[in-house]
Amino acid sequence: MHGPPGQDALKTALTDARKADNGGLNLDMWATVVDRAGIVCAVAYSGDAVDAQWPGSRVISAQKANTANAFSLKGLALSTANLYSATQPGGSLFGLQESNPVNVKSAYAGDTADYGTAGDALKGEKIGGVNVFGGGLALYNDKGEIVGGLGVSGDTSCADHNIAWRARNALKLDFVPAGVSKDKNDAIIYDVKAGHSAGGFGHPACGGKEADVAKTLPASSKVAAAKPE
Repeated sequence: MHGPPGQDALKTALTDARKADNGGLNLDMWATVVDRAGIVCAVAYSGDAVDAQWPGSRVISAQKANTANAFSLKGLALSTANLYSATQPGGSLFGLQESNPVNVKSAYAGDTADYGTAGDALKGEKIGGVNVFGGGLALYNDKGEIVGGLGVSGDTSCADHNIAWRARNALKLDFVPAGVSKDKNDAIIYDVKAGHSAGGFGHPACGGKEADVAKTLPASSKVAAAKPE
């Protein structure tokens, strides 16, 4: 897969990722994918009905997808979890979360019964919005090209990150080139103590076993070295 996933692929990846132990509240989820231009490509949910997951998390998942795409580059991926500490008062990116407002008209348009389906009114729209807690990841194909962003919401923000990570891996769009974590990718960094992040890109723990689960997540995929001609 070289571009953003469609509805069926997103729903399958989200549903399977949510079934795994992610350390949080074990709730159903929303997921949104945007392309590199920030246009929504697909929205999905994992439950058996549109109201089986937090209704407010639909737009949050779209914000996360937009954020991860908007603030990642071909050479550096930043997850929404990586932005938490830097956007707090006194942080180097304080105010970033106010910089790109949600497209309210698009966010709440359409029939609620169509939310999370191929007929979701968000599809084809630029949602905007900036979210600065776990659950948003940029998407990179097997050539290392950034093709958009994935946002997941509906559990603790730490579990959201774990679920998004599993879903991105299943979609084979996790060829992350570089990042601020110790593994040089966009993994969540649990280094916040007494309200401060040692490295400036940390995220607080959420009270469950999410940090333990994060240690077991699959490694980011690596772009194959070019063969000599």
